[in-house]
Amino acid sequence: MTDEPLVIAGKSFRSRLMIGTGKYRTMEEQGAAIEASGAEIITVAIRRLDLSDPQKKTLLDYIDWSRYTILPNTAGCRNAEEALFTARLAREVTGSNWIKLEVQPDPTSLLPDPIDTLRAAEQLIAEGFVVLPYIHADPILARRLEEVGCATVMPLGSPIGSGQGILTAEEIKLIIAQAHVPVVVDAGLGVPSDASLAMELGADACLVNTAIAQAQQPALMAEAFRLGVAAGRSAYLAGRIPRRATATASSPETGVPQPAAR
Repeated sequence: MTDEPLVIAGKSFRSRLMIGTGKYRTMEEQGAAIEASGAEIITVAIRRLDLSDPQKKTLLDYIDWSRYTILPNTAGCRNAEEALFTARLAREVTGSNWIKLEVQPDPTSLLPDPIDTLRAAEQLIAEGFVVLPYIHADPILARRLEEVGCATVMPLGSPIGSGQGILTAEEIKLIIAQAHVPVVVDAGLGVPSDASLAMELGADACLVNTAIAQAQQPALMAEAFRLGVAAGRSAYLAGRIPRRATATASSPETGVPQPAAR
């Protein structure tokens, strides 16, 4: 069985696992996890970089830019204006017009603002950005974002960093059914089986950060997520059996010797 590559804005990727760079205990753990994950897209929170001293190393200096696609994100932005400023800064810092758009006005829930996300996406696309928006699993919003030109839609499985897994499966299925751009399940995944489920539903990719970075052994968990994503994708392509209300025999019912009549 062969699979088509993941294509985002005309760029092809072999891996369907994207990985974040927050919450790692050390740069060594981060590097080992990125390597074990097999990921090709790495997302970086621009607002959490110390850019005040050009001579001081930041997270970006520990990533091989020739090997990975850097996806800056606007995590920590509370409204569209902050997200626009951060996206423009990200383009200056990285030289890339790719941006993962996040607008989170509530620091407790970290749920995305649908109105400001759409407003910021429209402006960024007008400025030539490739926009990958993080959203609640809202099929209507996902369609609107695709219509204005977003390169993907990225619905959450559950709140960021919660590890609750996929609580929005039915909504994600609706988004997948209508989408003509890649659907990336992002946020809330806690274990590889969560990522596998997302892929079995038909998602095109998963983005994982906290579940890997905060694991006792991040590199081992990254490898497990790599395998989980691959298994879920294979299961989706293979085509699962339908669910039934009753049992069906797995062995043949013909040619079986019958007891002799008495």
